[in-house]
Amino acid sequence: MPVFVIIIVIALAMYIFYKVKTFRTKAPAQKRWIQTKANIALGTFVGVFGLNILFTQRGTVDIVVGTIFLLLGAANVLLGMKAYKLYLPYAAKEAEEERLKA
Repeated sequence: MPVFVIIIVIALAMYIFYKVKTFRTKAPAQKRWIQTKANIALGTFVGVFGLNILFTQRGTVDIVVGTIFLLLGAANVLLGMKAYKLYLPYAAKEAEEERLKA
């Protein structure tokens, strides 16, 4: 399905973008916050890839692999969102302290 392919490419691009941004960030809380965004993008990539496999299935191996990818992707997205909410206040506080220093 072309919709899944577009989402897969966008999610992979977002993962690479956030991973590079993680390496360029010096502040520890902001680094973890950006890293959780990368994890969410990676989970989206893996989950949609699994959905794509399920929709284009040809046998039982495709069903098993697609289901595993879908579950791993969903777990990665859910845990990433939980971590995102955890690190957001610390990253905001760190950014505010950096703004006050300048």
